[in-house]
Amino acid sequence: MANARQLTSLVSNSALSRAENLRLAPRFRKTNRMRGEHLAGRGGSSTEFEDFRDYSPGDDIRYVDWNIFARLHRPYLKLYRHEEEMHVVILLDASSSMKFGEKFDRARQAAALLAMMGLMNMEPVSIYALGSRNEATHQIRRLRGKSSFRKLFEFLENLPVGGDAEIDFTIDAALRQHSGRGVVICLSDFLTFGRIDQAISRLFGAGLEPWAIQILSSDEHNPELEQDVRFVDSETGETLDVTAGGDLLRIYEEYRLSLERELEQVCRQRGGRSLSFNTSQSVDNIVFDTLLRKGWVR
Repeated sequence: MANARQLTSLVSNSALSRAENLRLAPRFRKTNRMRGEHLAGRGGSSTEFEDFRDYSPGDDIRYVDWNIFARLHRPYLKLYRHEEEMHVVILLDASSSMKFGEKFDRARQAAALLAMMGLMNMEPVSIYALGSRNEATHQIRRLRGKSSFRKLFEFLENLPVGGDAEIDFTIDAALRQHSGRGVVICLSDFLTFGRIDQAISRLFGAGLEPWAIQILSSDEHNPELEQDVRFVDSETGETLDVTAGGDLLRIYEEYRLSLERELEQVCRQRGGRSLSFNTSQSVDNIVFDTLLRKGWVR
């Protein structure tokens, strides 16, 4: 028997199948009053039946109960609880620092699975790849449903990586092109000269619940220095000669943990959440273990 065709080079078909059965679980419902999968308490359309009413000219015939029509020869419309549309926004760091290790690959893999959850629940999904201030932001907007899978995968597979723009600048650029309330998922190493607190505040002010997923390389998460080294900034090209020593590693570890705590605090204060991972963890472990266990998805 022939093997099933791999849908994307980013993740396995089995991971995609698992993602199809999950959905994003925001803490707060920030939605637009349109048709979607997030229920509110008014009459409208969803999968939860509420009542019947007489059919009126102009009503959508997809909601006519044809079984009742066959018995009574009168059309009745099925009413469902009102749903509101939650926009799923993914901000994918495509700056030069993400080239280090497997950070960009892991970020794209996570973006593919999280975007699929939105698409499977008929939520509009937009992705903005943020890199250089000198280039237009790569983006794909308002995908919806299974028919968008190919566009999603092709977009992520072909994304370029490189640029030196600060995070607050690139988020501002994305917000100028985006409209709609919902949840925003930021996939980044957050190693930036920009103001993380201001960037997250702008997302929150735009009606988006901020989720921050920090992805570091294994070397960034647990560096080892056994000899003198020269660091080269991947975005600016600046160099720094460093003499190996325990004090340096201790200072670095304090900085890394401080950044992690700041990110968690900034997101929590704005109704969001954050987690930090490194590339030694597979995307399956990140999404189907940690995010599921922490209640980010269900």
